[in-house]
Amino acid sequence: MIVRINKFLSEAGAASRREADRLIVEGRVQVNGRVVDELGSKVDDEKDVVQVDGRRVRNTPAPRYILLNKPKGYLVTLKDPFGRRTVLELLPRAMSRVFPVGRLDLDSEGVLLLTNDGDLAYRLVHPKFGVKKVYIAKVEGRPEKDALKKLAGGVSIGGKKTAPARVGLLSQSPTSSWLRLELHEGRKREVREMCRAVGHDVLSLKRVEFAGLVLGKLRPGEWRELQPWEVRRLQTPRATPPPRAGRFGPVGPRRP
Repeated sequence: MIVRINKFLSEAGAASRREADRLIVEGRVQVNGRVVDELGSKVDDEKDVVQVDGRRVRNTPAPRYILLNKPKGYLVTLKDPFGRRTVLELLPRAMSRVFPVGRLDLDSEGVLLLTNDGDLAYRLVHPKFGVKKVYIAKVEGRPEKDALKKLAGGVSIGGKKTAPARVGLLSQSPTSSWLRLELHEGRKREVREMCRAVGHDVLSLKRVEFAGLVLGKLRPGEWRELQPWEVRRLQTPRATPPPRAGRFGPVGPRRP
């Protein structure tokens, strides 16, 4: 990211912005071995080597944890070679670099965590930790009890069986149904592929919970910083036993 040198030095804890301006004017700041003495000069905080009085300054940003209500039509990636919209476009340009944790496809919406805490991100997405994810899916048709049992017990996707899940039928209409699915793994397009495997394509999909995080009052496209207690809970998660094979949630009220 290209930033002003005084901002770089301030965020790195080397000086306040006013003090950084003084250091620049006095010729005490070097970028890639050359003295920079003009106010307003900029650096690439990923590539340039910045020094003050001959000592290198490294900008290590403080950890950030962002909860976003991802709308449909945005890719969960940092950049797209085809110029499509990404979730980072929903955040302020001045925000320190963060990256999405886990997957949520282009046509899906809901809870998405973004952070620059690589250790936490690894623990939240690695299958061995079994982080809880809850989805509400609208599917074509009216799944029978056997289809729900198959979803709960695991279906074959690409030659590999999905892990046990909790599946509940929330409501039905003559042509579609609403399902609640609780998963503990994070395979690509997993919910959509699971439902397709039992003959019911997904019409819309929303993640309503991830690692205990819920949207609350966030509208699509809105975001907020996590509260300190939320971060602590993510960093010290309680073990959640995965569902047993063949178990599925109660059938809710059916709509005609």
